[in-house]
Amino acid sequence: MKDAWDRFNWLWEILFAVAYLATTTLVVLDEADPVRTVVAVGALTALALTYLLWGRRVVRDDGHLKQRWLLAVVVVALVAVAMFANTTSSFILFMVCPLLFSTLEFRPAAVLTSAVIVLSPVSAIAADGLQGPALHILLPMTAILVVFGILSGKFILHVIEESRARADLIAKLEESQAEVARLSREAGTAAERERLAREIHDTLAQGFTSIVTLAQAIESEVDTDPAAARRHAELAARTARDNLTEARAMVAALAPADLASGSLVDAVRRQADRLADETSVAVRYEVDDAIPAIGMAGEVVLLRGAQEALNNVRRHAAASSVSVRLSVVDDSVRLSVRDDGAGFEPDGVTGFGLRGMRSRAEQVGGTLSVRSGPSGTELTLEVPA
Repeated sequence: MKDAWDRFNWLWEILFAVAYLATTTLVVLDEADPVRTVVAVGALTALALTYLLWGRRVVRDDGHLKQRWLLAVVVVALVAVAMFANTTSSFILFMVCPLLFSTLEFRPAAVLTSAVIVLSPVSAIAADGLQGPALHILLPMTAILVVFGILSGKFILHVIEESRARADLIAKLEESQAEVARLSREAGTAAERERLAREIHDTLAQGFTSIVTLAQAIESEVDTDPAAARRHAELAARTARDNLTEARAMVAALAPADLASGSLVDAVRRQADRLADETSVAVRYEVDDAIPAIGMAGEVVLLRGAQEALNNVRRHAAASSVSVRLSVVDDSVRLSVRDDGAGFEPDGVTGFGLRGMRSRAEQVGGTLSVRSGPSGTELTLEVPA
């Protein structure tokens, strides 16, 4: 209800002021008895002050039921005093009837409104008897006013109910919007965490794995094969520098360091060369003549796929040879990594690597397939060109 009164309050205040001033003026001009004039004007003024100092707050703030009923009783009592002092005070009903309907529910408001309207002919009869000169006009006018008052009250309550329903709907929509915004933030946060997890797994974790492997090799070679130990130490230092570069690029939200400093073909070649340098595996790298541009997002997917596949070869395959191929198939760029290692059961893998690789591919509209058996494993990753 507060929304309706806030929106149309200025119209109601104008009606209130006009009704009070006009009625008071008519009473002063009509009544010859000064005592009746003072009583009528005093009751009308008390009614105005009651509304201004108390009634407005009760109506606009949806006061408790007891407060609304108390306000209605006070209003009816003051109207009765004014009308019995001077029948002309009935013009104040233009303000009182809407006030009653805005204060109470429809049925009690309709009863009280009808009662105060009927007070007009009753006060005329009390003042002049049944032979009063205006009674023949007041009686039919009273019937008309009762019907008009009830219909206008019904309209007022309808407007208020619609306003209340609209306010509730707006509140629910705001709550829904806030909930959608919260869920969107949570979804964005979860997606960003997953992205960072993939980035760390595909770059830093693999690099640290290589460093650990090289450190173990150095420990076993430092006394028996110093030259090999120095070579592995150089590889470990290079891998650590690469990891540091990747970490800085990740913090700066840039592209992978390998792609920032060269093409996809060169970046995948460096991954293949690193595997060959760090292990005794024979790595063959093949590239079609013209690899089309696929955008940074697609290149990141293929590079991370190559890193993950080669890291799996390094850690699990126990392979003697690996083939890495970048090719163009229809409208896609395909990465194939094949090894002759021990193989595994793809459906039984629960680690983050393959799952993260497949998620990356799906984000750019690509596909990932893995075939593995006792004779080796082949991973195929395709990204739309």
